[in-house]
Amino acid sequence: MKSFRFLSVVALTFLGSAVFAQSKTEKIKVSGNCGMCKKKIETALKVPGVSSADWDKVTKILTVSYDSTKITNDQVQQKVADTGYDTEKFKATEEAYGKLHSCCKYDRTDKTTKAH
Repeated sequence: MKSFRFLSVVALTFLGSAVFAQSKTEKIKVSGNCGMCKKKIETALKVPGVSSADWDKVTKILTVSYDSTKITNDQVQQKVADTGYDTEKFKATEEAYGKLHSCCKYDRTDKTTKAH
């Protein structure tokens, strides 16, 4: 009976470690200007797999925590770009950028590695 308890504890410990290892927190540079940008960027990431998203309008850094088995970093950045905001890897389309409120239209001279 004691060995069954021990094996159960060991098994649960490994399962807990496996689940924890899938959670990632990353920092991503995202262009934007104001509180309205913050709300749109963070709202774009209210999707399955993302547990939290916080964009800082001063540093232009998005801190995002997500389950890497449900969503990838590229998918996170693509969702932000689809909303109109350039990220490190993806540039928003002209159409998406054009839909932003005038105060949200940031300087687009920053380079990104991939065009949307």
